[in-house]
Amino acid sequence: MENSNQYQLELRDIRKEYPGVLALNNVTMNVVKGEVHGLVGENGAGKSTLIKVLAGAHAPNAGEIVFEGKSYKSLTPREAMDIGIACIYQELNQVPYMTVTENIFLGREIRKENRFLNLAEQRRQTVEVLKEFNLDIDPDMQLGLLGVGRRQLVEILKAVHAEARIIIMDEPTASLSEKEAGELFKIVEELRKKEVTIIFISHRLDEVKAICDALTVLRDGEVVANRRIDEVTVDDIVRLMVGRDITNKYPKIETKKGEVLLEVKGLTHHGVYKDVSFKVHAGEILGVSGLVGSGRTETIRGLTGADPIDGGEVFIHGKKVAIKNPVDSIRNGIAFLTEDRKGQGLVLLQTVEFNTNLVVLNKYKKFKALIDLAKMRDKALQMVDNLQIKVPGILALAGHLSGGNQQKVVLAKWLLSEADIFIFDEPTRGIDVGAKIEVYNLINDLVANGKAVIMISSEMDECMGMADRIIVFHEGSVMGELDREHFSDEKIMYAASGYPI
Repeated sequence: MENSNQYQLELRDIRKEYPGVLALNNVTMNVVKGEVHGLVGENGAGKSTLIKVLAGAHAPNAGEIVFEGKSYKSLTPREAMDIGIACIYQELNQVPYMTVTENIFLGREIRKENRFLNLAEQRRQTVEVLKEFNLDIDPDMQLGLLGVGRRQLVEILKAVHAEARIIIMDEPTASLSEKEAGELFKIVEELRKKEVTIIFISHRLDEVKAICDALTVLRDGEVVANRRIDEVTVDDIVRLMVGRDITNKYPKIETKKGEVLLEVKGLTHHGVYKDVSFKVHAGEILGVSGLVGSGRTETIRGLTGADPIDGGEVFIHGKKVAIKNPVDSIRNGIAFLTEDRKGQGLVLLQTVEFNTNLVVLNKYKKFKALIDLAKMRDKALQMVDNLQIKVPGILALAGHLSGGNQQKVVLAKWLLSEADIFIFDEPTRGIDVGAKIEVYNLINDLVANGKAVIMISSEMDECMGMADRIIVFHEGSVMGELDREHFSDEKIMYAASGYPI
């Protein structure tokens, strides 16, 4: 047994219960100072609950937190910050209308003797920390004008400047481009040199394997493994997470291609995308690839009426349609599962029952103003059963579900709409490997039943694993199209870099 004195952080038999749910069951985890410690598990395994206990957002029902030799039964958010634990959540807690400098000093403002803010000193220190990590970010820029990746780096700098001794990073690369992820990893290496400890949570297991020194695996609220990273392969980690071997990462099925369900001709939004044309058939998965910022999502938002367009035509079942808003899109049989399921796909403070029926509430009307609540309940129960959504009950709030189960609720909502064309934007972002397989199988069911699927994905392997054809975007234009037999990393990256194929 290792000497506990070497650990900066020890979690001893942490237990956390919610009504009807045991989220953490006697979780024990030891973290060495200055290391990058991976924390992995399927959605619902307990990772989010554990980091909220560490960050002081939730108090455990039992157990002990030992930080640098001092024991705590629980922490408050202020106590966690004061002793040097900082958490960078997936949903960044920032003020977009304030500057980079103001966000870095938020809650820790420097004041002069007369109690006025010392803005010059705050800016000087911000410039200093930006230089230290070789980041070209304007300290006076409004934070909201930066991309997600840069905003995340600012949040890390805020933690560093606050002299955090442990920084928890929750899915830090989920929304980042390859270049931004590279910048993040350079900062992690710099922090490692400064003996700042990182707890690194990610579903991208190749990143966990590459960057971490040690690993804790959670399953169903319990620790199933604490390992040094060189003791396990990625396949071992998957096996520990799901409790079984996953032999087929992308369970692609063969389907019969039918009629053209959707055709887009010359779709244009000046300065964003131009002259975009493509078709998708019944029984077909059309993959949409391209680097972050290539115009993929913007094009789909224009197609579905979420954003205005300047030109182009849309045909459904061969008939030209006018889609000026999302309601027109729904009426024409298009289901759009956005990449931002929490912000745009779900009403987090509403129940699973409400969210499942959200698109079809008008079908349950009785006597003009009344809703048939019994029918709503029955449909929600049916979808929870069909999609095997893990919930305590249909009255559970959508915001309390794991990412994979939230994605299933979004899918359930659109399945009830009886759409013919399903558009998935980053369908597996932020969900674990087991839940990914379930989502892929649901997509398979759609095309097997004659639906058309458009799948936008930043993961090239995912696109190639599931699609029948792939179109590739670069700076708002389609640079080429590949049939399944011609898929290759090289061809897709070539087109994504701006070279027609």
